[in-house]
Amino acid sequence: MGITVAIITTINRKARVEANAMTDASSDYGLWGLVVLNSVIFIFFAFSFFKPQTQRDWRSFGAFSAFLVALFTEMYGFPLTLYFLSGWLQTQYPDVNWLAHDSGHLLEMLFGWQGSPHFGPFHLLSTVFIGGGFYLIAAGWRTLYAAQKERKLATTGLYSYVRHPQYVGFVLIMFGFLLQWPTLITLAMFPVLLWMYARLSISEEREAEKTFGEAWRHYANKTPRFLPRLRGLGRQA
Repeated sequence: MGITVAIITTINRKARVEANAMTDASSDYGLWGLVVLNSVIFIFFAFSFFKPQTQRDWRSFGAFSAFLVALFTEMYGFPLTLYFLSGWLQTQYPDVNWLAHDSGHLLEMLFGWQGSPHFGPFHLLSTVFIGGGFYLIAAGWRTLYAAQKERKLATTGLYSYVRHPQYVGFVLIMFGFLLQWPTLITLAMFPVLLWMYARLSISEEREAEKTFGEAWRHYANKTPRFLPRLRGLGRQA
């Protein structure tokens, strides 16, 4: 997944250069084609890994998709956060061109990173979180799908560490994007989505208990909901 993110970043950079060369634009924004391209690519990847089936799945996937669209709208379309904070930013950092695309990597800019923000510590760390999140979603789906085919409770693989690895994956992806490109809208959406995933997980667990009874209660007693127990990370699933 890290390779995929790098490829998409290269495509975006080339597209920005070509678009600015054609339009002689004064900023790196207003590139709505890139908004659509990135939204479609990342939503498609998430869809292929998560494979929503139930109405609840579609609600969680839809909220995640809305987060991505809001993110890429500010990343390539209209930098609402930078405009909103422009007065303070220009006063505190007068030497920074806040209309340049790279300046949207706020954490690198605020901490004085001198090189390309794409190789900055927050951007690199974000790639780890995003790649890890997609891995959790994909690996969790394989285990869940196999269990559903056999009409069994998913308790192996990632499900032996946490009860909702796919929701953890969505949260890691969103957190990674917040490290890479924080915006006011996505920062506001993030706690709302955390609350929504927590509520959805509780609803799923109630249904699982009705279906699997004592087997579910035994599993839930020994397996955390979202955060694995450190002492259990080394055991075999």
